[in-house]
Amino acid sequence: MSWSHSNGKGVSPGRGGFNEKEEQDMSGEPITAGSHIEITETLLRLYVFLSQDLDRCLNDAARQTFPETELQSHLSSTRAKMMEILSVNRIVKGKVEQECNRVLALAAACLAGGDGKKAAMEELQAERAVLKNKTMALSDLLAVFRAV
Repeated sequence: MSWSHSNGKGVSPGRGGFNEKEEQDMSGEPITAGSHIEITETLLRLYVFLSQDLDRCLNDAARQTFPETELQSHLSSTRAKMMEILSVNRIVKGKVEQECNRVLALAAACLAGGDGKKAAMEELQAERAVLKNKTMALSDLLAVFRAV
């Protein structure tokens, strides 16, 4: 089985992916299946922590289960690690950064209360659904990477 790239060359899907040449990270080291797993795990962990931050706005039990300082510590370190990983692609890094900022601002608005709380809660529900779908997809992808 082979596919055609836009340059017309056939590419066979293999264990390493669909690349004609070996991918390298910023230090010039080859990107391995292990690094794909680490990237996926880190992004999944980031989305889980963002989801937990939103969950804290939705119910009191979640607020008790996830102490604020511990959650923020894990979220901050995972976010920093993800930004370092994504430094090879400024566009994707920017998208993930914007998403983090949007979710964190939304959570802060919901916890603060006030006049905009109802609208923020509706937006929070929608954002939580998006994060749920992303975590499910990343979890499935991670399972595939680990099985290969």
